[in-house]
Amino acid sequence: MPRGMTRLLLMEANTAERRARARSLGIRWSSEIYEIAIKAHFPAIEIDVVNGADVDWMIPDGRSFADYDGFVVSGSALHAYDTDFAVTNQIVLLRQAAEAGLPCFGSCWGLQIAAMAAGGRVEYHPRGKEVGFARKITPIGAGEGHAMFAHKGKVFDAPCIHYDEVTQLPETAILLASNAHSRVQAAIIPLGASEVWAVQYHPEYDLRQVSDIFTIYADDMIGPDFFVSRAELDAYCAKLRALAQNPQDAGAAWQLGIDGDVLDETRRRGEIISWIETQVLGKA
Repeated sequence: MPRGMTRLLLMEANTAERRARARSLGIRWSSEIYEIAIKAHFPAIEIDVVNGADVDWMIPDGRSFADYDGFVVSGSALHAYDTDFAVTNQIVLLRQAAEAGLPCFGSCWGLQIAAMAAGGRVEYHPRGKEVGFARKITPIGAGEGHAMFAHKGKVFDAPCIHYDEVTQLPETAILLASNAHSRVQAAIIPLGASEVWAVQYHPEYDLRQVSDIFTIYADDMIGPDFFVSRAELDAYCAKLRALAQNPQDAGAAWQLGIDGDVLDETRRRGEIISWIETQVLGKA
């Protein structure tokens, strides 16, 4: 590259209000945890952040999409089917990045707005939310042997939180993985002059982030589907935090039903790593 370095543009997909609430609770923003995940494996990559949900959004330092080697979309608490600026602007920015020929990657919200941008459909999940860990995700069809899953097993678990899901992929999209909860867990979505590698789960999350998600959505977690009381939720989060501090604690991992899919950082972040290796660095 003429710039002499690899530079990614990372779109923080939550509103300023949502970011402020996260900060008040001591929780990292979506783009912060994404940057940590990328830098852990590619410390030399430069990352800029654009707050795509903000009316005063701006690509840093007067740069344009032409100054980047890839575009990453973080998770968000928004709904891809809404029509307010915070949503529609991010769909526009993703389209512009793809039209500029940038390889794109998105998790959760990133998958959903990519589907909307390319003519698919996103709706509230009729079977309810999938929170904490998406279990037994299975590459199918074109996903079997796909480079996206080069660091994964044949079936795997992954951190997740989503209330909505892609109910109809764009006609040109390629379904790569599913599980019992959601048919679309991973897909390739052609867009503009590029394509979006996207997953419904969160390979960028670590155990601390999963615990934080339960905290910020605590009111939604109390009920018959998850935890019967706040005390039970707090106890579960305490176990998550303890395992985050000591990943070698086999007993805690067993109690939580967590294995190397989540505890091994390369396996957990494998989709991001593979995208950067093949779509960003591999095309440099």
